[in-house]
Amino acid sequence: MKLVTYIQRGLERVGFYREADQCVVPADELDLKSTEMNDLIRELDAVSFDFAACDLTRYKGIPAENVQMISPIPNPEQDVICLGLNYHDHADEAEKASASSAYGKRTGNPVYFAKRVSRAVAPGQPVDGHFDIVDSLDYEVELAVVIGKNARNVKAEDAEEYILGYTILNDMSARNLQSRHQQWYFGKSLDDFTPIGPWIVTRDELGEKPDLGIRCYINGEERQNNTTGHMIYDIPYIIEELSGGMTLQAGAIISTGTPSGVVLGMPEPKQYLQHGDVIRCEIDGIGVLENPVE
Repeated sequence: MKLVTYIQRGLERVGFYREADQCVVPADELDLKSTEMNDLIRELDAVSFDFAACDLTRYKGIPAENVQMISPIPNPEQDVICLGLNYHDHADEAEKASASSAYGKRTGNPVYFAKRVSRAVAPGQPVDGHFDIVDSLDYEVELAVVIGKNARNVKAEDAEEYILGYTILNDMSARNLQSRHQQWYFGKSLDDFTPIGPWIVTRDELGEKPDLGIRCYINGEERQNNTTGHMIYDIPYIIEELSGGMTLQAGAIISTGTPSGVVLGMPEPKQYLQHGDVIRCEIDGIGVLENPVE
């Protein structure tokens, strides 16, 4: 099942996307009261909603062309938790490209950092490149995990029940700011630097350790191509480790890292993003997240 946030007649609403006929079924048609995704996630947990048993064909729905689809979680309540260097091939390219900086150094443990999101950019919406302060804008296609209920001291073998589902996140990065400040928070948290979408695909469709093709294209040119099964640290491991020290709240987003092919890892001269470039992120089983750079 696919959870969506959309705008109809100027009002933000939440619901379910029925792919067979490209319709949106509003949440209130299923007797759910929430109008915002973070509230809906908590409500789904409270009523123990059974996604696998839900038959969306029973409901009329609204043609998707009659609404404006936006990012499924337009306003995350917490900073996104991100993993750096979580694919071997990306760790290799980052280490070679940044041998003298903190960015490319491996520690033998997961690398976690936070990403501030004022408002997640929707599929199709332009991304502000902040070219007044950014001269090395990069892309990173990532599988993002959405937590479905508060998670504290969760064991890896129980992690699946805490996963609501998955979406695509583009962890856009200002490499010059990362290098200047010797940390990742500022260079990854500028406004518009977190496109998320197009929807949340629920766990019952993809499982707890999905092995999905993951790709990124710039202006139609393939830059990244791998599978999520090649993560160094898988999702149950990540949830166990993080929840052992802090509560992952319902609606929390964990972005699980990117494979090789980012501009940072290219030989000189590097082809960083420019005004007018189009970034297309794809993950099999989820869909497409495409955004132009302005």
